[in-house]
Amino acid sequence: MTVRPLIGRPPTSRAMAGPTSLRRIAVLSVHTSPLDQPGTGDAGGMNVYIAETSRRLAESGVEVEVFTRATRSDLPAVVEVAPGVKVRHVSAGPFEGLAKGDLPSQLCAMTAGVLRVEAAHQQGWFDLVHSHYWLSGQVGWLAAERWGVPLVHSMHTMAKVKNAGLAQGDTPEPAIRVIGEEQVVAAATRLVANTATEAAELTGLYGADPAEVDIVHPGVDLDLFRPGSRAQARNGLGIRPDAVMLLFVGRIQPLKAPDVLLGAAARMLQAQPGLRDRLVVVVCGGPSGSGLERPRALEDLAVALGISDIVRFVPPGDRERLAQWYRAADLTVVPSHSESFGLVAVESQACGTPVVAASVGGLRTAVSDGRSGLLVEGHDPADYAQAMLGLLDDPSRLARMSVQARAHAEQFGWSATTAGLVACYGRALADYRARQWDEDRFLATV
Repeated sequence: MTVRPLIGRPPTSRAMAGPTSLRRIAVLSVHTSPLDQPGTGDAGGMNVYIAETSRRLAESGVEVEVFTRATRSDLPAVVEVAPGVKVRHVSAGPFEGLAKGDLPSQLCAMTAGVLRVEAAHQQGWFDLVHSHYWLSGQVGWLAAERWGVPLVHSMHTMAKVKNAGLAQGDTPEPAIRVIGEEQVVAAATRLVANTATEAAELTGLYGADPAEVDIVHPGVDLDLFRPGSRAQARNGLGIRPDAVMLLFVGRIQPLKAPDVLLGAAARMLQAQPGLRDRLVVVVCGGPSGSGLERPRALEDLAVALGISDIVRFVPPGDRERLAQWYRAADLTVVPSHSESFGLVAVESQACGTPVVAASVGGLRTAVSDGRSGLLVEGHDPADYAQAMLGLLDDPSRLARMSVQARAHAEQFGWSATTAGLVACYGRALADYRARQWDEDRFLATV
């Protein structure tokens, strides 16, 4: 076993012995807040994941404090979002105008802010640190060692995976991120993988110990995202009752490949010109990441393809309105170049709307190919057009898929996700105690 020395103050006797039960955890989400609107900026499935699991952890008796970087000067230092759940806004660098790529320069300031909060409490305030994304992992690495507690880390996305499936013209992830991720993987007590595919990537690409990786599927709010009246949803959203509606939900950036959907729609009209009077393509989201460099690129593409009259761009809304969009659609399209899971796909299926998605990463788990939707190899718009027309031209098959979509989504409730995390935390505490025992025995022989 590799002995990792602690830095900072030594762990408390409570930490050495391990708490009898998990009382309080620090959740780190440095670059985006669970309070942010998903679908814009850097907010997406990770924000939903943290918000949903934090609330359910608190309901189970575990207090959660989420640390995120303050991006506005008027943000309160602490927001209690639910009983037992606090979001702390830490000042680290300029409030606005700081891109995600610039955040490594502020990790020291962010770490200082996190440590300062714990220092104001009695020693041993947190039992465990759970960091999300590599930037948070760097902060969590130091905080966990300073406090003498385990570090659990969720990658969500990985540079090596993204670079291997990079969209044409997109910017590769930098070496600083690759190195940072490798460091976090080595430092973490346990790693949480969304799927078996991600677990294999952690072990194969980053050298993670398979015994230290737990597979915990993300979830979906099965009460909010549920089947309902398509006619009613369309009426509320201004969509024609007889429309053929294709839906994209997510951040508008090359990684998510909304351009593939637009290209596929153009090819569908070439194959079936009579479809133009009914086809509607809805893009629900806002520019993000490298998409911010050309925020109107997708609109310009729609014009160039001659389909601007059938494409409707809508900003992200609240979760209830998003559920309406899913119910209104005939198909939700998720053509991403890389996905650690694909929460949009599961939300859509929970509403009874089948999915046509790229056969990449976690989407192979999120979508049951041939039952709840179709998985498409590659990113050729012609292949997506063929897949969608095949379903739309077979209403009975589409109806069966709608029923099967809901059944498949019911495997991914947030309660199951939270239970998986609690089990992972228990293993992390046990692993950490065992490591401390080994270190004590080693030091006793020196």
